[in-house]
Amino acid sequence: MEPGCTESASGLPLVSPQPLSPAAASSALLARLVDVGAQHSRATRAAFARLNARLSTSPRPAVGGRAVETDAGGERLPEDSVTAPTAGETYLRGDDGARLAVSCLTPLKGPAAVGPPVVLAHGWGGSRRVWGSVADGLIRSGHTVLSYDLRGHGASTVGDDGITAEAMRADLATVLRYAGGAAVVAGHSGGGFAALAQAVADDPGACPVGLVLVATAAHGQETSEKEARMMGAPLFSRTLRRGGPGRLLLRQMTGKALHPRLREVNRELFAAIRPEVRAECFRSSRGMDLREALAAVRVPVEVLAGGADKIIAPRLGRETADAFPRARFTSLPGAGHLLPLEHPRPVSRAIEEVTRQAGGRLAGRLPPDTGEALEPR
Repeated sequence: MEPGCTESASGLPLVSPQPLSPAAASSALLARLVDVGAQHSRATRAAFARLNARLSTSPRPAVGGRAVETDAGGERLPEDSVTAPTAGETYLRGDDGARLAVSCLTPLKGPAAVGPPVVLAHGWGGSRRVWGSVADGLIRSGHTVLSYDLRGHGASTVGDDGITAEAMRADLATVLRYAGGAAVVAGHSGGGFAALAQAVADDPGACPVGLVLVATAAHGQETSEKEARMMGAPLFSRTLRRGGPGRLLLRQMTGKALHPRLREVNRELFAAIRPEVRAECFRSSRGMDLREALAAVRVPVEVLAGGADKIIAPRLGRETADAFPRARFTSLPGAGHLLPLEHPRPVSRAIEEVTRQAGGRLAGRLPPDTGEALEPR
């Protein structure tokens, strides 16, 4: 089977007890699309669509930043009885009313999760779908994984505050509280900006216990107004919607080894974002420099960069790693910007290592402010 074309366990449809209205069923079906649906034949994709259409059910309503948990009879459980998110899909309500689409996958291996849960934050122009292979590896290794669509992406709405760095940080905090408040966060590109901002925020109830920063940086993201306007331009959007021209337009995002079908996945995701959302995302990182604050962040940290990344220069990743008291930096030769699609296994390994160390700290096996030294790769 070709690379990137294996069936992902994390792509199985998830079922909950209440049926959806036709409109909500359509929205839920789109939210459930993961890489398996895009990487098989047309007949297979049609079969997945029919199956999801029949099995789609209503996401649990969100109250106060987390979903309402119910027992088998549909009765709401008391707040203090909820200890972990339930496997499935839900919507959380952000601070400004944004609807955040969240998927929770539980371990395939054994009844108990290994270490703290993992929260995956994708980059601008993507969706939860980019984490398909990474999430699959993690749940096969015994981890609980939550992924969510950034505001204005996938099945998540923009909210009253619009697209700002602070709003995206607050959204991640909402997901972290839903995950139990102590989770490892893996952030890719713009999702990494949110992870870094949350790591230095004064927010004890939603503080990451470990960080995996993938093709991202803590500074140096001064997108020009000309480039931001291009992201929202009608001609750019029309080109994105066309297969070949759209893939050509985004060719600098990936390394040369990425399978053509995964290039198409990237184009589909980027084209699905509203032009004004794309433009505002690229404006939102102006003036960001978190390096000084990162000196106080004492959690396990891994920073990964693509050696051929033309979107966020690898040196910015190294400088971000250097800003932490302790972090390991890894450059993947020849890799581009889309590491979750291009090289999911190294990303999964980094998450597993940080989760192992974070779990040791939480269990008292490692001192909270030191831990194990991470040797450079």
